Order: sequence, then structure tokens, then C-alpha cells
Amino acid sequence: MFCASAQRTADNRLPETRYSRRAVLGSLAGMGFAAALTPCIARARTAGPWQPDRHGALIIVDVQNCFVAGGSLPVTHGEDVVPLINRLATVFSTVVATQDWHTVGHVSFAASHAGMKPFDSIELSYGRQVLWPDHCIMGTEDAQLVPGLDAARVQLVIRKGFHQELDSYSAFREADHRTSTGLAGYLRERQVRRVFVCGLATDFCVAWTALDARKEGFETAVIEDACRGIDLNGSLDAAWRSMTEAGVHRIRSTDVGVFS
Repeated sequence: MFCASAQRTADNRLPETRYSRRAVLGSLAGMGFAAALTPCIARARTAGPWQPDRHGALIIVDVQNCFVAGGSLPVTHGEDVVPLINRLATVFSTVVATQDWHTVGHVSFAASHAGMKPFDSIELSYGRQVLWPDHCIMGTEDAQLVPGLDAARVQLVIRKGFHQELDSYSAFREADHRTSTGLAGYLRERQVRRVFVCGLATDFCVAWTALDARKEGFETAVIEDACRGIDLNGSLDAAWRSMTEAGVHRIRSTDVGVFS
């Protein structure tokens, strides 16, 4: 409240004048306001766009034919993220994409389990597994990156889910939480400290990727308007809660400096 009040007073009295931080603190010191005002100014200075730099990487999750209109497991309006992701990719020096890449008869497919149907779940050796329609089978058109995605900007493609008996949502680790994809090491070699995650779907592969990025020690943000979710039985809200608790930042493309 104090920050807002101090700003209104300054604006009302001197609408055409701007003061430096030093001048404001100096003039208010005698009134005892400096100590209270300093945290407000610090917050204002640190708030603002998440400017990409050489230590930032964009991770584009599963923007594949499978997950857009006409695919085997379409995410509602999934194709809408493509133009925005293409714009985002132009401002990052490191761009990584992931690709769901399943075997025929993969353990995550409902058809691989007698009596089960898509979106049922079962307990497997590595934990609870949602069962999906057959999708993203390696080498098929369904598994290819969406043609409209500017793949020329992508420097590394991580293929995941190719182990027959183990699913994979995260770009960093398989669903057993132990088997590494090697992405963390690649990013560290590139001196990446902060990752920005976008793609499909928010509540599954995007969320798992963001959570594992935090576990690997990267500052992590999910670009909400460059993602789309499935929201299976409340999974979208649950994913955002988990990400928030883990320290994942929830931002929009407008928070990345070049967008307005």
C-alpha cells in the first residue's frame, strides 16, 4: 500500500518530473520514509520482462502432428501455439525441442492392456500410468514435428518414450524418475541457467519437464499462452499447483521482453 500511495503523491504534485532513486531517498530520509521506501523501489526494479540472454534456453515440448487437430491424441487448440512459439524461438540462443517417440505396443497404450481403455490408469513398476490411445509411433507422420514449426531454429531434438516398458513425459527424465535423457548435461555445457518451457500439453509433458528442470537446478518458467492443456479430471489445476510449489514461474509471452 505504501508503494502505491507514494507513487500517486509524486505523480499528482509533479506530473512532468522524474526523480532518481538516490534523489527520492535523500529527500525522504529526514521524514523517516527511506527505510520503508527502499524495498518498494527494489521490487519495482527487479520486476519486469524475463529477458532472454545467452544463459536462457527455450524448450519446445511435443509440438507434433499427434497433438494437434487431425492427430491421434489432439490437444484442444494445440496448433494455436505454433506461431507464438516460432516468434519466441527467434530471441533465444539455445532452442531445444522434444518428440514423443513410441514403439508399437508401448506400455502406455491402452490397447496393450486387456480390458483397459484410453484414459484409464494402472499401476506399473515405476508408478501410476495413464493409458493413452496409440500415438506418436516412431517413424510415422503422426510423430513428426508440426510442419508449421520453425524447426530450423531447433538445435537439439530429444526423443522420449522409446523404451518399450517405460513412458516418458519429461524432457529430462523418463517416468521412472531415474533414466536421464541427457538434456541437463547438454544445457549445462551450453552454460544455460534459466529455461523457458512451452508446448503440449501443459498438464503432462510441459509440467513434468518444468518440474524436472527445477530439480536439476535451473530457474524455470512456463510460458502459459504458448501452451495448451488436456485437463483430464482436474489435471491442469493440479499441475499448476505442483509447479508453483516447486518454484516454477508462470509467465506469458508478453513477459519475454520483445513481445507487446
